[in-house]
Amino acid sequence: MSNSAEQKPGDQIGPASKRLAEVVLLFLKLGLTAFGGPAANIAIMHDEVVKRRRWLDERGFLDLLGVTNLIPGPNSTEMAIHIGYLRAGYPGLILGGICFMLPAVLITMALAWVYVRYGAMPEAGWLLYGVKPVIIVIILQALWGLGKKAVKGPLTAIIGLLVIAGGFFDINQLVLLLAGGLIVMAIENRQGLKGKGLYALLIPVVPVSGAGASVASAIPFSSTILFLKFLKIGSVIYGSGYVLLAFLHEDFVAGLGWLTDKQLIDAVAIGQITPGPVFTTATFIGYILGGVPGSVLATIGIFLPSFIIVAIISHFVPRLRKSPWAAGLLDGVNVASLGLMATVTLYLGKATFVDHVTVIIAIIAAVLLLRFRLNTTWIIFGGAAVGFIKGMI
Repeated sequence: MSNSAEQKPGDQIGPASKRLAEVVLLFLKLGLTAFGGPAANIAIMHDEVVKRRRWLDERGFLDLLGVTNLIPGPNSTEMAIHIGYLRAGYPGLILGGICFMLPAVLITMALAWVYVRYGAMPEAGWLLYGVKPVIIVIILQALWGLGKKAVKGPLTAIIGLLVIAGGFFDINQLVLLLAGGLIVMAIENRQGLKGKGLYALLIPVVPVSGAGASVASAIPFSSTILFLKFLKIGSVIYGSGYVLLAFLHEDFVAGLGWLTDKQLIDAVAIGQITPGPVFTTATFIGYILGGVPGSVLATIGIFLPSFIIVAIISHFVPRLRKSPWAAGLLDGVNVASLGLMATVTLYLGKATFVDHVTVIIAIIAAVLLLRFRLNTTWIIFGGAAVGFIKGMI
């Protein structure tokens, strides 16, 4: 049986309780060790569920990635929710997402306590110094493996290159994804387009940001408003942590006046340096504004839409490949998703390889990963150890 997105939950061999336990253990581990943001998290998931555990094949993973990029919310968390569903049904859907989030949420809450108590963010530069080169290698390995499946010919290769170029010109990510999908779908099904008109290809795009609001004075803090603001953000946001920064500034700095610019930057930085999903920035902000209850409400608000959306669309993902139109759309979106990952990796690489030590770390990580197939968790810990030692010298 092919381990792809076409299989139904429960088709896998083994008792349901064992499959659910596997989902819980895997995503708890990833929640503790998946540093580097969405692209890195997805690359690590690819290594674990495609290369090592063979829960999915390359095409199945690509299809999930393509669909995830088309819906709002944190991509890496939604991938965890999707994979949990395919492996263990609805219990896997819920626990896969929660287990991936939980370690980062708890770590972020602890850092928020330190921040509120001492008025400063703990120094973590030494950790990122050693971890980032490893992350670059992991992403590149995933891009190579997925790219061999996604690039099916000259058309998809050209689309991938155009998306990479578009990323450098700051074209909206959702626009690039939809354009890539629609172009490939139209060309692969050009015979069926005759006489139908281009109106059949139009897909409405929800704006990812609005006009910035500005108020003269702060609105009194309200737990209800806090929850609803993060629920709104989780329901409509596309893109990276930088897009999240824009939403948070509009709502909590300019709109409500609850945060200062410095607090917002520190919150986003905490989301970047902790493992797991970057959207745990909401956990940090919730704690600053409302303590533990505020932290819990903010976290639930920003992640809840992802669980609901994935639960709704999970029934349709296996059927997409059966339609030539949907399959063409997926082919274009998949290669566009990899183009976006490549763009992010290039930016990360420029900021990562700052001296000969970081280059050496990357080379050693590549040998351990590609030649000896060492688990990514141990390689990440090794990079962190090197960063720690260098920071102590």
